[in-house]
Amino acid sequence: MTMNRLELTQVPIVKKILVSRWLPWSLVALTLPVFVLAILAGLFGTPAGSRNFGIVFVWIVWWALVMLLLVPFAGRLWCAMCPIPAPGEWLQRRALVQPRAGGRLYTLGWKWPKRFNNIWLQNASFLAVALFCVVILTTPLVSALVLAAFALVALAMSLLFERRAFCRYLCPVGGFIGLYSQLAPVEVRVKDHALCATHKNKTCYVGSAAGYGCPWLVFPAALDKNTYCGMCTECFKTCPLDNLALYARPFGADLLTSRGRRLDEAYKAFIMLTCALAYSIVLLGPWSVLKETAYAVGSVEWWVYAASFFAANLAIVPGLFFACAWLARRIARAATSTRELFVAYAYALVPLGLAAWVAFSLSFVLVNSSYAWQVLSDPFGWGWNLFGTADWKWTPYLAGWIPLLQIPILLVGLAAAIALALRAARELRMPQRAALPIVAFCAAFTLAMLWLYV
Repeated sequence: MTMNRLELTQVPIVKKILVSRWLPWSLVALTLPVFVLAILAGLFGTPAGSRNFGIVFVWIVWWALVMLLLVPFAGRLWCAMCPIPAPGEWLQRRALVQPRAGGRLYTLGWKWPKRFNNIWLQNASFLAVALFCVVILTTPLVSALVLAAFALVALAMSLLFERRAFCRYLCPVGGFIGLYSQLAPVEVRVKDHALCATHKNKTCYVGSAAGYGCPWLVFPAALDKNTYCGMCTECFKTCPLDNLALYARPFGADLLTSRGRRLDEAYKAFIMLTCALAYSIVLLGPWSVLKETAYAVGSVEWWVYAASFFAANLAIVPGLFFACAWLARRIARAATSTRELFVAYAYALVPLGLAAWVAFSLSFVLVNSSYAWQVLSDPFGWGWNLFGTADWKWTPYLAGWIPLLQIPILLVGLAAAIALALRAARELRMPQRAALPIVAFCAAFTLAMLWLYV
């Protein structure tokens, strides 16, 4: 334990669980049947979204689990239990639990192209899914086809590329979970870097008889933030020096360092921030015509909506922020380029974006989560009543409390964003007043969200 971290692996039961080969398999064994049922319900069940397991348990229950619990408090834990890459990974390994003798993976083993060794493709895939969100979130057949497509692409990439290329470079869900996992109060890290340097075989990366090399293509000794660690725990199994640990730490610890800041990650922050506002306007705002337009795929109005959506995500919001970074540079009379300031200050948007998504999710989930009781007993909408809950009425939960919950969440996100903006100014050796344009941007966004919700 250090001054600001607590080593959880000092607890024997925690250590025993993390080194067990049954840990990842047992988690996926719980989620895979739910995933398969969601696809089957979408393909063969009722077209009424509120009565279909595929819609309710994926886009309400799962979304609540990820955005309200796992991402804020456990980082990328969902990636350790995600069923989407499991079939491809099991085929690649030709094993479910214990590694096969020899350890050779059943794949062509292609190297991922260096020019795509980033999250730009994840940014693009998230935007593609987000553009059709109204259709995906309300139409069971479309939702099922999208989920099946994810699984098939992941399977194909497992047979072609080394390890979890789909998860690392393409998965739209993994992109935003990775971004916001920087805020989580847990981390997997090496205990002693000097001890790592003495170990020549690097089994944590290449694998051993005890387990596989890091599926995420991450060298644990170089790991300094949560963004690309899928918490699969393979490194705990393959390190012969017992030099990996799970730590509890302060929230947002990864954002307190300037190392590893990148433009692709900065743009992920803008995309997530913009989509949180767009979803709030389209799905929860008083303008029903916008939701109808987003649903009418292929119409003239939809093409205008699509153009506006991409413009807002890729040009308007980042452009406004770039102008704020330029103004900050002028205020400070700094030699630092505007592009460098743009990237550095963008990380202040991470807590602001997560707060916006949590606020949106509360409004969406609490109002609609009671549908889960109905579809639990009748997943296909065929008139079943497996557990006696099929006739339970829709009831919004805590409806009167939702704004009272959203206000402090958004204000906490704003406060964290301001603190990070001021910290970035200090790291860049600029006066605190140079962060004022960034603070104004964050405050304006927060006011817009509050205006929508309150």
